[in-house]
Amino acid sequence: MTSTYITASGAPVPEISGVEWSEKRYLIVDDFVGIRQLLRESLRNIGARHIDQASSGGEAMTLLGRTHYDVVLCDFNLGEGKNGQQVLEEARVRNLMVPSSVWLMVSAEKSVESVMGAAEHQPDAYIIKPITEGVLLTRLNRVWHKKQVFQQIDAAYIDKDYLRAARLCDEQIERHKVHEIDLMRMKAALLLKAGEPEKARVVYERLLEEREYNWARTGLGKIRLANGDHEAARQMFQGVIAENRFYIDAYDQLAASLELLGRHEDACGVLEKAAKLSPNSVPRQRSLGNAALRIGNVQLAEHAFRKCLAIGEYSIRRTVDAYLGMARVCGMKNDTKEALRLLAIAQRDFPGEVVQLRSKVTEGLVYHESGDYRRARKSGDQLEAMLEAEPKRPHTATCIEMATLLFAVGVKDAPVELLCHVVRNNHDNAVLLDEVQKIFDKARMSEEGVDLIAAARKEASEMMNQGALLWKTGRLGDAVAWMRASRERLPDNMRILFNSAQMLINLMQQQGYSEELMIEANGVLMHVDALAPGQQRFAQLVEQLQELVPRRRDAVDSANSANSADSAAETPAAAGE
Repeated sequence: MTSTYITASGAPVPEISGVEWSEKRYLIVDDFVGIRQLLRESLRNIGARHIDQASSGGEAMTLLGRTHYDVVLCDFNLGEGKNGQQVLEEARVRNLMVPSSVWLMVSAEKSVESVMGAAEHQPDAYIIKPITEGVLLTRLNRVWHKKQVFQQIDAAYIDKDYLRAARLCDEQIERHKVHEIDLMRMKAALLLKAGEPEKARVVYERLLEEREYNWARTGLGKIRLANGDHEAARQMFQGVIAENRFYIDAYDQLAASLELLGRHEDACGVLEKAAKLSPNSVPRQRSLGNAALRIGNVQLAEHAFRKCLAIGEYSIRRTVDAYLGMARVCGMKNDTKEALRLLAIAQRDFPGEVVQLRSKVTEGLVYHESGDYRRARKSGDQLEAMLEAEPKRPHTATCIEMATLLFAVGVKDAPVELLCHVVRNNHDNAVLLDEVQKIFDKARMSEEGVDLIAAARKEASEMMNQGALLWKTGRLGDAVAWMRASRERLPDNMRILFNSAQMLINLMQQQGYSEELMIEANGVLMHVDALAPGQQRFAQLVEQLQELVPRRRDAVDSANSANSADSAAETPAAAGE
């Protein structure tokens, strides 16, 4: 049954049946007290009692960190500090909103860049001021109803159990036909994240038979891109942009396809157009800066990195990369003093050994590019000493950066060790192995590089094969211990990580649930997802791991028992027909 209430203007607004608005928790974020009071009164008219208020983005983040709100009404412009887009962005990244929570972005901003910037972070609605009470509450009702349909799906997504989330989409489609398109879109995206591109393709193609959805065509383009059909993907993304020049995701994907086709200048041009349409994305400005550096467009790189630093000041997406990139630009402009100042800020604001290493690499490149080869060599020597002091190696991209600098300043042994480490951790990645060989070629070590790469690949294969042999011969405990040691040696090797997680799961399947092994297996899989999202085995192993959790296992057993009972009850009737 649906009831109604009357707004202050006398207009009736339908209220969703069964929703206890008085028990929900609300947060209003606006830097003007009058607007906060207006929104508070509108909420009180539907019975809201638990209403908190924040006058700034920083205050909002404090409250969001303490309380799980059911509804957030947030203005886009919040004065000094974080804006509404950055508050939403951080709340999403830190999972400060429960799956069924509603986020309404409220703003007087009508500019394309503001609306698109906020929309990229997916608020549940974007409402332009001035706001009438009826519009606000009608929108709240509509969004709330839709959010409940996705509640279980979102919970499974947060658990990274993408396959279960995709199955839940099917269940909800049966119950809520009105949301079928949104649920199918969600299902396709989940299947992509689960490493099931062919199943996602079927969903997208079915949707496109009914209507030309730009997001479905972009989804198909992503699948073609992942399958290595870069030109077909490029054409598809180009078509989406021709149809809708404001569809930003297509620009990002088009740039990626052009990079893979070796058309670096075209890729940079696409990113530049995207950044003009939606300039308030820290990752996009960073990508534009790096793309511009790659083609030697120093002026564009400087503009992108400066913008990245400005909009990133209050953003959770702020990273060290923009500071390192801007330092490189300063080095190219022979402004060594400014470059070193930026590197000092980077090390102050982003403490840690990896940043120290990357800063030292950038320092050496700045000196080298500005022609100060003596200081560049000194930076290389210092970097070499830092590597000797810390045996643990950083991620692949940083290792390649370090090797490139060290070769450039005349060091040999340290960069060879770094590149062999990269090969051992990526022994079946043909594209990356080709990049490593090119670095050896540039260092005039072509033949030696071929031998080094072959030896490193063999070492990784033998390490993996020994663990598999122990596993196949029934020595599962020994296999788990071997793979644990292998992960220490090769922390980023995907096949070793996957096999290690599978062995840990099998050990629990044999010996029973273990909290310690569960934490270890989950840690391995989360590391895999951080290295390369969207792997098929990741989704499958997460699902196997979830089934081992006692409460989840009990629920599955109960469901199976109920299904068996239902089948038994139905059998006599079927036989009697």
